[in-house]
Amino acid sequence: MKKRSLAVKMFIAMILGLVVGIGFLTLRESLVSSGQAGTWTMINNLLFQDVTAEGAEQALGIFYIIGQLFVNALQLIMIPMVFVSIVLAVGTITDTKKLGRISMKTIGFFLGTKVLGIALAASVGMIIYQMGLFNTVVDGLAVSAGSTGSNPMAIILKVVPNNIVSVFGDNGRVLSIVFLAVVVGLTLNKINSKTSTIKNLCEELNKVITVFLGFIVNKFGPITIFCLLSRTFAMYGVSHLKPALTYIITVVLSLLFFLLVVYPTIIVVLGKVSPIPFIKKIAKVAVFAFSTSSSAATLPLNQKTATEELGISEEVASFILPLGMTINMDGTAIMQVIATIFIAGCAGYELTITTLLLIGVLALVASIATPGAPGAGAVILFTILTGIGLTSEAALIAYSLILAINRPVEMLVTVLNVVDDSVTAIVVGKSEGALNEEIYNATEKAITERASKNVS
Repeated sequence: MKKRSLAVKMFIAMILGLVVGIGFLTLRESLVSSGQAGTWTMINNLLFQDVTAEGAEQALGIFYIIGQLFVNALQLIMIPMVFVSIVLAVGTITDTKKLGRISMKTIGFFLGTKVLGIALAASVGMIIYQMGLFNTVVDGLAVSAGSTGSNPMAIILKVVPNNIVSVFGDNGRVLSIVFLAVVVGLTLNKINSKTSTIKNLCEELNKVITVFLGFIVNKFGPITIFCLLSRTFAMYGVSHLKPALTYIITVVLSLLFFLLVVYPTIIVVLGKVSPIPFIKKIAKVAVFAFSTSSSAATLPLNQKTATEELGISEEVASFILPLGMTINMDGTAIMQVIATIFIAGCAGYELTITTLLLIGVLALVASIATPGAPGAGAVILFTILTGIGLTSEAALIAYSLILAINRPVEMLVTVLNVVDDSVTAIVVGKSEGALNEEIYNATEKAITERASKNVS
């Protein structure tokens, strides 16, 4: 029998995960409503419980452990992969004018799509707000601030690190790693003839990372997706989803519109290629992002797909994708704008045009400051609430509701964040003559056969 492709395996795992997760969710609601909560607790401890949580000393948490081991393995190589790939990307572009063009195009595209997303979110959010559909009753939820508010502009201070050792030991300092990698890459370019040893070391490390990544994703990706999705849906009770159904529908429809309409249109208009091959090949990356809810964990697979299947050159993909994972969060910005309007509606705040513009600016900055980790967008959301003065008890209760039910939304948010990086790489690559359209339009089977011939 022919081996199924990785994309098919991941899609099957996603469907099975959704079915099993919803099945367990239904079982949970049935057991709790019939007074058999103890039975559900036993099932939860066996399969889904976070074994690191307080009071979970006796739990097995099989699905939780499988998911976390996989995500940890990907996060293990995230920092070295980002550093090495950007060093090689910058260090091998000897034409400084070309490097400057790629940088300006990339950042300009990031900002353009983000502003477009914020404008869409603000428009949709205000329509729902004016209709009074965000006046959701959230009484009874415990007040939880989730995070201490801070000035979003503080992210600028984290760009330039003051301790190189601490930066490489902290997965949350990716922006600093990008800065260091760019500096090292530019330095290698400057003294090119004397840096062959460092370049060779980076190239060999890149090969090790690629082999490790291929093994982890191909062998364990599908089973992990099944476990992560099953656990996610099994852990959320219907009681958490009902109060904010309007918010969830509004965000999901906005994200899907951007994903299914805006991005394909951009590929046609700016990339000047058909969006069909892109949709087919990016599907497994989207499924992976949806399952892990982490753009950082998805970066290795995204980069592999971009270079091997979408035909984007190594120098372009290795520069744009790690940078995008760090600062380009369209989905996060859309979610944060709609969530802020939702909280304002729940807490009875009046929103003016000035306030809406302020929300947009803060969302633009805050989304850049959001780590590529599960749930980070909802936590960073508190900086926007603080910035516009949404700090009353009613606002904090509504914010608690966002924290409680935002996990399914964050999964789709991550898909948007990841896909936008690949769209950017295609558009910039096309403009720089760094997009191999033969590979881009080739089927997965043809690409596999080509790779096999190259190996032999």
